[in-house]
Parts: sequence; structure tokens; C-alpha cells
Amino acid sequence: MSAPQAGGPAIVAARTEHLPALEALIFDHGANIWNYLPEDGIREHLDDVAQGRAHGVLALQDGHILGAVTFCLNTDFDRYLSASLRGTPQGYVCEAVVRRDQAGQGLGTRLLREALSVLAKMGVQVVFIDRHEENRASAGMMRRAGFVEIDTFAEPWRRPQGSGRTTVCSFSFAVERGPPGP
Repeated sequence: MSAPQAGGPAIVAARTEHLPALEALIFDHGANIWNYLPEDGIREHLDDVAQGRAHGVLALQDGHILGAVTFCLNTDFDRYLSASLRGTPQGYVCEAVVRRDQAGQGLGTRLLREALSVLAKMGVQVVFIDRHEENRASAGMMRRAGFVEIDTFAEPWRRPQGSGRTTVCSFSFAVERGPPGP
């Protein structure tokens, strides 16, 4: 993981002892009209992190989590892959959240880039992430980390606000840009 940037937080891998604070961060700072955060689903996902089926990177400063990105491998986005990659697990960013008092400072982008670095080491070729179509803050963070929009579709049961649409974005390591920057 990366060292702190000039007095900034250290980026570390999520460990079991971080999970209670990570859960609080997700529910306290990730909750807004754009985000779909079913309590049972989030707790199952955090159990996956505890069991090593999912992973996370955290921004820690003075023992406090300032932000986090969690991710896993899956085949849920096969429809967006070339035939040669279908059925092979690729990356999926599950949660990306930054404390409200840290928003707009580049921390979310830094965490996404760190997650991309970990996923590259895991051998994936494509990483997916999704958001509410109208979530401008998430859109900017994803774009700055190198994600591109690939699809938008109606999903009103998950996105009851605004347009009710989900936008899927991807990051491909095959594009000639090298690994994500610091």
C-alpha cells in the first residue's frame, strides 16, 4: 500500500479489525439519495471482506478511517466483455466512500487508484463500477481515476431518486495507459 502523501492519510489494506469502523463509515458517510445501501447486503459484503472473498483499501489517519474502497472479483459484467474474457472473474468496485469532511480533496480518486493497483496484481484485465446516473460527485471521482462510462439503464428498484437509472463504468488495463498513477 502507499505511504502517506505530505501529512495525508496512509493507504492500507482493510483488515478484520477495521470492519466495525468501515461499516459505520459506509452507513454514516455513504448514505445519500443516490446510493443503494441495503443493510443486509452491506453486512454480507463486509463478511466477504472478513473471509477474504472481497478486499478493501482504507485511508487511515491517526487511527481513523477517512475513506475506503472495497472490491471483489466476479463475472456479473460478462455482457460488457469480449468473448475471450467472458466467464473469467474481473474486478468490481463495490463501495467507494469518503467522509464528508474529506470530500473534494482527491482522496476517493486516490483510493480508487490503489484498488486498481491491487486488482491489476490479481490479474484482472477489466474493472467495473456503477453509480446513479445523476451522482455527479461519484462520476467525477470515477473519471479522474480513469473509468469510462459504458452503459446507462433504468433500475428504479435500486435507484428510486431522480432518473432512476444506473451508469456502469469500466477501467481496462488493456488500454495503453499503464498502471494507475499514485
